[in-house]
Amino acid sequence: MPSISLVTEVPGPRSRALGARREAATPVGAARLTPLAIVRAHGATMTDADGNTFLDFAGGIGMLAVGHTPDNVVAALHEQVDELLHMCAIVATHDAPVSLAERLNAAAPGPGPKRTLLMNSGAEAVEAAVHISRSFTRRQGVVVFDGAYHGRSNLTLAMTSKFNLFKRGFGPFAPEVYRFGFPNVYRRPAGMTEETFVDWHIAQLSHSFTAVVDPAHVAAVVVEPVQGEGGFIPAPARWLRALRDLCTQHGMLFVADEVQCGMGRTGRLWACEHAGIVPDLLTTAKSLGAGLPISAVIGREDVMNAPHPGGLGGTYSGSPLACVAALAVLDTLDTPAFHARATALGERMRARLLAIQAAHPNFVGDVRGLGPMLAIELVKSATTREPWMEATAAVNAATLQRGVITIRAGLHSNCVRLLPPLTLTDEQADEGMAVLHQAVSEVAARMASA
Repeated sequence: MPSISLVTEVPGPRSRALGARREAATPVGAARLTPLAIVRAHGATMTDADGNTFLDFAGGIGMLAVGHTPDNVVAALHEQVDELLHMCAIVATHDAPVSLAERLNAAAPGPGPKRTLLMNSGAEAVEAAVHISRSFTRRQGVVVFDGAYHGRSNLTLAMTSKFNLFKRGFGPFAPEVYRFGFPNVYRRPAGMTEETFVDWHIAQLSHSFTAVVDPAHVAAVVVEPVQGEGGFIPAPARWLRALRDLCTQHGMLFVADEVQCGMGRTGRLWACEHAGIVPDLLTTAKSLGAGLPISAVIGREDVMNAPHPGGLGGTYSGSPLACVAALAVLDTLDTPAFHARATALGERMRARLLAIQAAHPNFVGDVRGLGPMLAIELVKSATTREPWMEATAAVNAATLQRGVITIRAGLHSNCVRLLPPLTLTDEQADEGMAVLHQAVSEVAARMASA
């Protein structure tokens, strides 16, 4: 049985009505990528106010690795609601945040004792990781990379790369942020091999630590093992290892921002595991809470203990509801069976994406990602690789009309990213990928004729 069921036009009248109310009540700056009004969801499907059921390949922008309303998470929340909603971890202690910190400490990569700080959002976790790094090293500088996205607070906006969409009009931004190049192998110079390109970027790291900022000034190097908003670009493993070595050599802390790429999204619990990297600090959020707001900084005990008592925390941090949800998520997600299934799903979806690229080689410039964290980059020409943002918007609109929710990504907003629940069945994966193929074919033909 297909999962998609469309009974009205998309969007239907009730979705349009609620969308109009939203537009009248909220600022235009709060983005709305689809015109849908959703009333319920489970697993990999969402149903709108008009009774249409869609396959969700956006996954709450990476929050739903274990799917919508997973049974064990819902049961844990129902049980917790009757006992305690909030008491503030600054005031008293509850079992759920302690148990979650213990679980995350045990799951973090690398040997040695760990500590976990619980926060509410990815941006909060990244900013806290910078504060902790500065406290430990007594340095101020933060190194980030082209294409990075780290959040929407003032400091994390300074760390974020994409200016027009996220930063325009919001400055001045926090100081002491230094940006280096990131090895996007798809956009290497013509005639250069991937290996040579990565070698050049490794050499550029040493150059940048002379020309841009001295490593003795740097508290933290913050990197996404797979860039999310930047277009699902995996950092080459050799480059990551060279960066890790430089951090160790110069006393800089290596911070892995796994807010989007962690929590099983790449087929392993942590994306940095693919490169054999052990970060000093790791940030996680999104799929950790199955839709509830929670994030964490996990790291070396000596580093995490550097800030003074009272220097870390927040009113909502360690919410009992969010913590019991996260514990239930880990029961599902942190298992060999889940990782194996996620890997198999990624291989199945990548094969379908490569088939789409083979059918449209001058339109689908690149298929990339790690495990089931996948994207396609749309271009005007395979030769020039000129980004085609309008085509990407058209493909996302076409998939929606056929019952699949996809969204954009990329420095030029010309990538279609796929973040479906990793509980997706093979049948649902095939159904969704068939829709994507149809949408790409339709848009490619229309754009070519235009």
